[in-house]
Amino acid sequence: MIPTIIDGGRYSDERGCLLFNNNFDAALIKRVYLIENKDVDFIRAWQGHRIEQRWLSSVQGSFIIQLIAIDNWDTPSKILEPVTFILNGKKMDVLHIPPNYVSSIKALEPGSKLLVMADYLLGEVKDEYRFEVDFFKK
Repeated sequence: MIPTIIDGGRYSDERGCLLFNNNFDAALIKRVYLIENKDVDFIRAWQGHRIEQRWLSSVQGSFIIQLIAIDNWDTPSKILEPVTFILNGKKMDVLHIPPNYVSSIKALEPGSKLLVMADYLLGEVKDEYRFEVDFFKK
């Protein structure tokens, strides 16, 4: 599987605004949480999962999300190339991150909030991998 954006939408009229994502199936979701980075200079990188999936949606502000497919969890190559996505709170797009990816999350605006949805409960599986922020730099 590869990471994909599930397009959301926005509807406005005289009553206000409605954000929606009618294409996102949340049946696998077991846990949700919000991420708010301390400032726009902080990069939350690199963390990922071999088994678990994540779905991300900006509920306020915007984020740049970089994802790297891990080639070997015990000794990953340091020259793996990231794919980049931008999530904006003005539209309810959902980024699906399949298993075997690590992520880098950076807020582009102060006060940005990222909704994270996971398919396993906290502690249900031991599946968290972390690498230093500069691990994958060439």
